[in-house]
Amino acid sequence: MTNSVGRKLGEGACAEVFEWEDGSKIVKLAKPNTSSAALLREWKHCRAAWECGLPVPEPFGLVTVEGRPGIVFERIYGDSILNRIVNKLIGLNNREKAVDLMEDHLNARITARLLYQTHTISVRLSCQREKIRNDIRRAPSLTNLEIETLIALLDQQPIKQQLCHGDPNPGNILLRDHDAFIIDWNDASIGNPEADLAEYVILLRYTVVPPYLPTELSIFLDTIRETTISIFLEEYERLSGIRYADIEPWIAPIAARKLSADATSEAEKALLLDEVRRRIRNN
Repeated sequence: MTNSVGRKLGEGACAEVFEWEDGSKIVKLAKPNTSSAALLREWKHCRAAWECGLPVPEPFGLVTVEGRPGIVFERIYGDSILNRIVNKLIGLNNREKAVDLMEDHLNARITARLLYQTHTISVRLSCQREKIRNDIRRAPSLTNLEIETLIALLDQQPIKQQLCHGDPNPGNILLRDHDAFIIDWNDASIGNPEADLAEYVILLRYTVVPPYLPTELSIFLDTIRETTISIFLEEYERLSGIRYADIEPWIAPIAARKLSADATSEAEKALLLDEVRRRIRNN
């Protein structure tokens, strides 16, 4: 590393995050499984969102550190919704804290408002629908007939041209005092908000908590999955008029696209494949 790189702040499946320069910025450095092209795409997407006035960390530029491509961002002194939930659960020791967590519901209303704000923007980015088609075609567990059925279902949906985040999970929503920011714009595209909403529904419904996290998180998540989805959809419908009936046709294609994602665990893929095939049978 260079003198510009400070202490490590965190990591995900594709990158590590470090303090940068005087600590007022961070640098996101790619892991070996992430290409320079992917980092460039994320930087362009985040820059477009920031220039539109959306609540995202300002992206300052691209760097290379000891051969690793990276992006320098404004540092947001806050924590993700996911981390807040995990930290609360680690200290969970009485009924009052459990009630407090139940009322929190992963800040579903905040997420709904952020996504609605995102969806009011239209910029020039890659086509959401084409990306979904390509992801479905790469899913190794689907038959050719299933793939064509899913793509036909996708093509039946109305075409929209709105900015979509592509990965609206609680780990990508940062909270700072009374402000909320949305990060990780690698999967952003122009298309239908209903696809983003389906991503959120599928995430809440089928996420399998990894074994390195507290077992209490899995128990807690099971108790709030559907209630959290209802709260999220209620808030988004209040803002936009989009109902669950409008999102329903997107569930199967979005679940199918996640079958080709490296970040989707094998346990989650099994649940998603069952859901996709059930929906194909009932279509």
